[in-house]
Parts: sequence; structure tokens; C-alpha cells
Amino acid sequence: MYFVSWGAVRRRTTQAALLTLLAALAAAAATAGTVYGLTVASRAAGAEVTSRPAAEQVITVHQDGAAVSDPRAALDALAATTRDLLPLPGVTPILGAAQDTFYTDVPHGSARTGMAVAYRDDFCAHVRLTGACPSTPDSVAISADVSRRIGLKTGDTFEVRPDGAVGPLQLRVAGVYVVTDAAGPYWTDPLFRAQGDLDPVFTTLSAFSSPQLGRPTLSVATPVPLALLRGDNNYDLNGVLNAAGPRFAAAQLDLDNPTGELFDAVLADRRTVIVGVLVALAQVLVLAWFALGLAGRLTGRDRRADAGLLKLRGTTGGGLLRLAAGQHVVPLAIGAAAGLPAGIAAARLIAGELPVRAEWWLALLVSVAAILVVELIGLLVLTGVDGIAQRAPVVVLLQRVSGARRDWRSRFVDVFFVALAAGAVYQARTGGPDSGLGVAAPGLVALAVGLLLARFLRWVADRIGGAALRAGRLRLGLTAVQISRQPGTDRVFALLVVAVALLALTTGGLAAGRSERADRADVELGAARVLTVAAASRTALEYAVRRADPDGTQAMAVVVDTTAEPPVLAVDSSRLAAIARWRPEYGPVTALPDAVAAVHLPPAAPLITGTTLAVALTRNAGGPALLGAILQHEGTGDGFRVEFRGLRPGPQTATVAVPSCAVAPGCRLVGWQLFPGAGGLTIRSVGQQSPMAVVLDSARMAEVSRWRAGFTGVVARMSGTPAGLALRADGTNGTEVYAVDAPLPVPVVVAGTRPDQWRFDDAMSGRFGGTTTPVRVAAATAVLPVLGREGLLTDLDAARRVAGDADLGGTFQVWLAPGAGPALIDALRDNGLTVLADRTAAARSTALAAQGRVITSSFGLLAAGLALVVAAAMIGVVAAAEREPQLAMLRALRTQGLDTGRALTAGYAGTAALIVFGVAGGLLATAVARPLAAVTAPPFPDGWRVIPPPGVLSAPVLAAAAGIGLAVFALAGRLSVRGLRGGAR
Repeated sequence: MYFVSWGAVRRRTTQAALLTLLAALAAAAATAGTVYGLTVASRAAGAEVTSRPAAEQVITVHQDGAAVSDPRAALDALAATTRDLLPLPGVTPILGAAQDTFYTDVPHGSARTGMAVAYRDDFCAHVRLTGACPSTPDSVAISADVSRRIGLKTGDTFEVRPDGAVGPLQLRVAGVYVVTDAAGPYWTDPLFRAQGDLDPVFTTLSAFSSPQLGRPTLSVATPVPLALLRGDNNYDLNGVLNAAGPRFAAAQLDLDNPTGELFDAVLADRRTVIVGVLVALAQVLVLAWFALGLAGRLTGRDRRADAGLLKLRGTTGGGLLRLAAGQHVVPLAIGAAAGLPAGIAAARLIAGELPVRAEWWLALLVSVAAILVVELIGLLVLTGVDGIAQRAPVVVLLQRVSGARRDWRSRFVDVFFVALAAGAVYQARTGGPDSGLGVAAPGLVALAVGLLLARFLRWVADRIGGAALRAGRLRLGLTAVQISRQPGTDRVFALLVVAVALLALTTGGLAAGRSERADRADVELGAARVLTVAAASRTALEYAVRRADPDGTQAMAVVVDTTAEPPVLAVDSSRLAAIARWRPEYGPVTALPDAVAAVHLPPAAPLITGTTLAVALTRNAGGPALLGAILQHEGTGDGFRVEFRGLRPGPQTATVAVPSCAVAPGCRLVGWQLFPGAGGLTIRSVGQQSPMAVVLDSARMAEVSRWRAGFTGVVARMSGTPAGLALRADGTNGTEVYAVDAPLPVPVVVAGTRPDQWRFDDAMSGRFGGTTTPVRVAAATAVLPVLGREGLLTDLDAARRVAGDADLGGTFQVWLAPGAGPALIDALRDNGLTVLADRTAAARSTALAAQGRVITSSFGLLAAGLALVVAAAMIGVVAAAEREPQLAMLRALRTQGLDTGRALTAGYAGTAALIVFGVAGGLLATAVARPLAAVTAPPFPDGWRVIPPPGVLSAPVLAAAAGIGLAVFALAGRLSVRGLRGGAR
């Protein structure tokens, strides 16, 4: 029987070759899905890991208060115990020790100030040192913050008192350190960060041999390798850590495992990738199996004749099925063998790489298993189709012409798929496109549209064909009759429609997803490149950026305060249009700069650049004997208050030393601080000494428009007089008067709903200083960069001037234009900014592309391409199945006198019309499926949807899908009609 099957295959090589092609496509899809899924699942998991804080990726073990005489041996023993209790492959632990001490030189009556003494492996490689690395037990490195707050410098000595020790411990400052990788895994252990007021000081390990430091807390920090966090090769990190927990508890060691939530997120990402790949793979495999079944029915004429002859010879039903299956095993086996390397190559092409090396064998084994399942189902489909046909009587089996079509079966199938599509649409629109059948809604809608169009096309072709033949229009008539009466044409037409629709929808979704990711990156960052920096203050940030980029075309100072309610984005609005990536959803880019520029302000007072501040004033009888001045350095932002003491009644000139103002660019006068008294005083002028200069003369001092009181409560009394500015404060009046050098109320752009505390036009914000500040809404918009749908956009210079010497907090950033180069970064550093993070919109978009459903879009495009090739192969199947009857028809027409041109038209036009109508139907199905199935760009895993997503379908996408479909189908059609010209002649 098997030799009979092999002989049948050899006689029908064209049909076998087409079945082999379909089998190879199905096998390639299964292999590509497996390899691609494993590859991008690791990539998505890796993206999840890298997006999380380093603190979630480091496991720490602490041993508290153990008395040690040999600290190195104690640390090595703890590291060995940790390895035994928690065997993680490929890890490199970081060892350290720390003991609490107290800084002794504190003011009398002050609380003790904690300052831990610590050791850490490779400490000097993870900091920037000014001075030397500690090399002796009494030498330490202190932080720059400790150096500034305590006033210590390299070479100084100081004392600390270890907790529980009798006497103090004297230490020498060998160097001053600044942490360079604060967000990295090295600094995740809280033991080596400030536990109280002061940062730890770092020394050598031998320092803990001292009796005073003999009971340190030992630490083993284990950064978990990326491969383990990703779960490569099904590694169960959670299971290993959960099993290790009781062992550490029994050993009286503190195990801190922060990776649980991260590993759960990694598993969720892997599941999302698997679902996304399976959905796309299922669509192409269902089409492939459908095509195999249709190919089996269309090419079954010869096999039915073989079955009829074998029935006459007494062959049983089982023998007939073995014969049919034997004819299909060979092409399916060859297709499986060809599909395996083709699928691996396709997955490598679209994924850009293969799975991690640890999963190569897993990928190969799963691919082989998937191919076996796919080909087995294909064999069952083909054998089932033949089995149904072989149940017919011998007379019917031996007929060369198909019997009358029993259309009730096809109608039932059509109704079933239309109902299935309706159910999928309902689930997609009510439960979301990822719920139940909703994931397959676009393909099912396209299939339903294709089936309905196929019936309509056949009905129209029947009517047109008969009318054209009766009218003598043979070309049109013969073409229409071929479309309407050729077996399987309607099903092939439906396949073409589905393939084109899937290609258009997938391509549109991919393009929309790429655009949506770029849009999200722009919204989240606000500019092409964003530096997160450390600066002393907002003033220092603005000053440094303006010095580094004096033209205002490459960089902009920005402060993001997400802790405020609503959150605030403060920008140097004069540079906003040049630097920010402004979107239409934000409103006019000139709204804030124009509002700031429209405010008329008095001419700015010169900066104070001398070493002494001199104030000419007249104290009234009973007036205050003390006057305060509020100053702020325009380079560092340091605010300080100086006092003119011992004022006597009458005119006088008071002076106070302000040495810090002599440092460029100088200080601005923020305001005056008054003290209650029976009378007041008049400030006639303000000047400076060394060098001598007048800051404000009496005429400018007397301009009341230059000064303002506080915004709440009872304000200080002030008035302009010929002599100058008269001020007075008593027990109920305010005590501060401020210079007017910023627009008030502060202009803001509001996104989202107005805060509840705003009443009518009485808008106030508490994010511009120590008191509530009035603001004026310059524009309202739906979205703001960085903040999203809720927040305030304001001018940074106005905000920091209004705040004066108040600390506003926030995250300091520098937004860069696309052309900003390394020289600008160096200039920012030279002006005192420390770059903590460097992010780009392009990198953020790339990172988003590695998440969840987004990363599987490329495989969806491959699946759509394979579906297109499957549909194209079916054009060849129909042509091969009907080649003999078609040639017989052409010869009969030529015998009856039909010329060669018309005969060839009858042979070619049917295939050409099927292709054209199939592509047109695919575009129509695309237009129907997109709104019905709620097709959008791939959703983000976190549900982000701040701005409306871009449209999936556009003219270029539809044109590309139509062009590709026509090209592929035309090639298949051209190959399928080869030989017709010779037959017609």
C-alpha cells in the first residue's frame, strides 16, 4: 500500500509540491513562533529588570553585632555561609562592615549626631575622591555633604564615639568622596547610607580590629545576575529564595529579599509575550490548516478515482484511508523538514537574535514538538477530507466531473463563522481586545466579510456571465462563468481577503505602535534628551545652564515637582520653544512665555557685588533698633539674612559684611525683615563697599511698585516718601517686605481640572515659597509634558525669585535639544552640575518596544506575511487542481472556432479577476474590522493612555498592503497559468 501511495505522489508532483509548500509554511510558522517567543520573552524580561530600581535586584544578608577579632575572616565566613544557604550561580557578592558611632563635636545642648564608620569592598572605585583613598586604620573618607556641613577637609582630624564604647576614636580625613553611581547596585544596602544626620565615613577593614569597632554589622550584598532575574531556562528564583528563607532564619542571619515583586513582573511579561505570539501563530496556523483542507478537496479528483478502483477490487475503508494518508505523509514530512530551518531563520531575522544560549536546546525541542503537532493536525485534516469523499459510491468516485454542489454545508460553515465573528466583536468591545475571542476578532471579522463577499461575488458573476454570453461578449462571459463555477474559488477568495486584511491591520498596528511609543517618550521626557542633575538650588541650576548655553538654543533648566498637589513643572520659558518637543495637545508653546513677558516689572536693581552692604536710613523715635536684609546669591542660590544692629534714632548709615556677594555674579536683594516697634524707619538708599557702588538710590527706593508685602495675613505697612521707603511693623503687622522682580500673580498653564481650593479667580499655589502664592492661569490644556493630564506649568525664573531663600525641592533636570553635543555636557559639569542620569526619547521608545504586547508586534507582521503566502499558494492549488479541465475547455473552445486571444483571456482573466477582487475585498474587510473589533496600537502593559493613540489605518498603510498583496498574488497567479498558452494553441 505504501508503494502505491509513493507512486501516486510521483505521478502528481505539482499537487504534492503545493501541499509541501503549505506544510512548510505551517512548520515555519510554528518554529518561528517558538524561537521568536523564547527570544523576545527574555528580552521583555530583561527590559523589565533594567527598568526597575537597582534596590530590587540586590539580595543582602546582615549579621548584627558579632564580636570579631579578624574582620576579614569573619566577612569571608559570612560570604561562604551565604553561598551555602543560597546557592545562586554566577554571583559576585560585595562584602562590607559598619558600626554606629556619634560625632562628638556638636554644640552644647544639641542631640547626638550619628555618623557610622564603614568599610566596603572596592569603595574607592565607586566614588570620586578628592584626596587619597583610606589606607590606615585611622584614615577615613568623608562625603562632600559631611565636609560642607561640619567644615572638615583633607588632613583634618576629628573624633567619633562608637556606640557602647568608653572613649572616643580619633580619625583623620584622607579624602572627600562623592558617590558616582548612586542609583547602581553597589549603594543599595541601607547600611552604607546615612542612618541619621550624617553620611557614613569609610575606612579600611583593618580598622575593625580595634576594640572600639569590634562589634560591627557584617554585610554580604549579592547583585542577582540578569539571567537569573529573567528566569532563563525556566530558572525559578522565587522558589530558590523562598526555600532559603527558613535556613537563614535558623542561622540567625537577616535575609533581605526585594526581588519577589520584580520576579512576578518578569513572569507576567513572559506570559504576555507567550499570549501575543500564540494569538498571531494561531491565526496563521488556522489559515494553513484551512488551506490544507481546501487543497485536499480541490486536488482530490485523482485520489477519488484511485479510491473508486480500489473499492471495485474489494479494498476496505481502512485501507483507503491508509492510502490517502500515505500520499500526504511525504509532502508533509518534506515540508516539516524544510520549515524548521526556515522558521529559525525567520525568527532570527525579525527578532535580531536567537534565544539566550541556555535556551537553545529548549527552543529546538519545543520547535520540533510544535512541528509534529502542526503536521499531525494537517495530516488529520487532509485524511479527513479524503475520508469524507471516499464514502461516496463507486460510480460517483469514478466520475471526472464533480456532482451537484450541496450548498447547505457551505452555508452552515459561513453562518457559523459569521456568528463566531459577532461573538468576538462583542467580547472585544465589552471586555477589551485581549479578552476571550476578542484577541481573534480582527481576523474573524475579516473572514466573515470575506465569506459574505465571496457569496456576493459568485452571485454577481453568475448573473453577469449568463447575460454576457447571451449578448455575445465572450471574454467577459467566460471570465465570469469561470469565477462562479470553478470549484473552491469562493473559499480561495475568502483566504485572499483575510490575508490582505491581516496584513493591513498588522502593518497599521505596527506603525501606530511605533508612533505611539515615540509620542509617549516625548510626553514622558519633554525633550529629545534629558539630564537629571544635582545642583545646590534652583538658582544654581538656572545659572549653570545659562552660562553653559548663553544663546538659549541647546539647553533649558527644568524642575519637576511631582510631590506637589497638583504637580508642578517649572521651565526656563524663554527657551521652551527652542528646546522642548512641544505637541499640539499642550496648547500654544508661546502661552507661558508671552504671559511672563506681558507683565510690566520695574527695572531690575543691580546685583550686590561688594564685600559690605551699606544702607542709609532714618530711624523714627521708638522705631526698631534692628533691621534685617534678605539676600540670595545669583550663582549658588544660597539665601542668607543679615542684620543691621544697634540702630539709633535719626539718620545714619548702617553696614554689614557680605563677603559671599563678592563672588561672581553677586547677590540680589530679596527683601527686608522688620521687627515690631512703636515707630518705623525709612530706608533712603542701598549701596555697597569694596567696590563702592549705589544699588538703589532714594528715588528708586521710594517707588512703591518695587516692593510688596506677604500674600496672607496682615501685611507690613510701607509707603513711598521723598526721603525713601518708609516701613513700619508692630505687634499685629507683617514683618517682611519683598522686592518685586518677578511677575505676580505667577503665570501658569493648567492641565486637567482646577484644584478644589481655587475659588473663581482666586487661584493660589503653595509651591512658590514658604507661603501661598497667587497664580494667574495663562492657558488651560488637556496635557502637559512630563506631568500628563494633571499639573501646572510655570516659569522657573519667576518661581525661584518669588520663593526667595525658601527651599522648593523637586527634581532638577536639563533638557537638551537634538543637536546638543559632548561639549555642552562638559560645560554643564564645569559650571557645577553633576549628571546623575542621562535619558533620551529614542532610548525610551526602544525600551517601550521591549515590553509586553508591544514586543510581539513584529511576529504578528511575520504571521500576516505567512498568511499572505498561504493565500498565494492556494491560487496555485486551484490552478493545479483545475489544470486538466481548464485545458480541455480551452481545446473545446478552439475546436468550436474561438480565436486564441479570446481563449487565453478566458484562461487568464479568471485568475486575474480573483486576485484583484480579493485585494479589494481585503481592504474593505480592513475598513470594517478596524472599528468593529476596536483595533488600536498595541496597548502598553501599564495602561498608559495620556494622549489619544494614533490611527491604525492610513493611506500609506492601505496602499502598502494593497501593493504587497497584488505583487505576491500576481506572482502566484503568473506561475499558476504557465502552460495555458500552449494548451490553447
